[in-house]
Amino acid sequence: MDWIERLNKAMEYLEEHMTEEISYEKAARIACCSTYHFQRMFAYMANVPLSEYIRRRRMSLAAEDLQSSDEKIVDIALKYGYASPTAFNRAFQGVHSVAPSLVKKGNVSVKAYPPISFTITIKGAVGLDYRIEEKKAFRVIGVCSPLQAEVEKNFAVVPQLWQQAGSDGSLYKLAGMMDGEPKGILGVSACNDEEEWKYLICVSSTLPLPEGWEEYLVEAYTWAVFTGTGSCPQAIQQLEQRIVTEWLPASGYEYADGPDIEVYLTPDMQNSSFEVWIPINRKRQ
Repeated sequence: MDWIERLNKAMEYLEEHMTEEISYEKAARIACCSTYHFQRMFAYMANVPLSEYIRRRRMSLAAEDLQSSDEKIVDIALKYGYASPTAFNRAFQGVHSVAPSLVKKGNVSVKAYPPISFTITIKGAVGLDYRIEEKKAFRVIGVCSPLQAEVEKNFAVVPQLWQQAGSDGSLYKLAGMMDGEPKGILGVSACNDEEEWKYLICVSSTLPLPEGWEEYLVEAYTWAVFTGTGSCPQAIQQLEQRIVTEWLPASGYEYADGPDIEVYLTPDMQNSSFEVWIPINRKRQ
């Protein structure tokens, strides 16, 4: 079974549990990847965060129930995980722009969000420059911030850490402590399923750990390393999306449960040269 099939099996799991508590961890296991990479792949392929997709599906099903059943609004709210009618009303209006009570009365328009399934579309009109690299474990040191288990909740965390590192001199200090490979300022998303998630702005270094900084050991992996240029973070996000939607499905590889690494080779973020390192394994048969 290839990874697109496994991803669709994970979608089936989500659909079967829309009226229950959904486990991102179980969905990721079905897709044979980490919880972090499952959320990243989904968001890049569906162009919507996983949590938002689930909310839309639940509110789409709730609208169908309001239109076709005799269930009370409070019971429908509980059915889709909302103990508070106020919270359900807010979520419902956020999707449909109309109150559930008006839908119950009939003759109003609502939005339908069908279940997602994935297929491979061959693109490749623009080339992707990459190499496969075997690398032993290496130590990084730098500044760190914890991350939440829902990827989209961290959209503000990482830019704030970069802004702070730039304003307090950490980036300048990091550049002077770099003595290992990969060269460059690194953004490391350490989000495997065995530890608390965190993001580090760091360098590969064997030097003593400065006070207030953290160290992290990047284990040995096979890496797919992609190169790019442009204005960051937009350019690097576009490259990451292309990796997931264009390269990975036909590559013969799949995500390993390791950190993603962004390598910034130049200091100018408006005209940056960078690399994206993703940990990979050969696809399971």
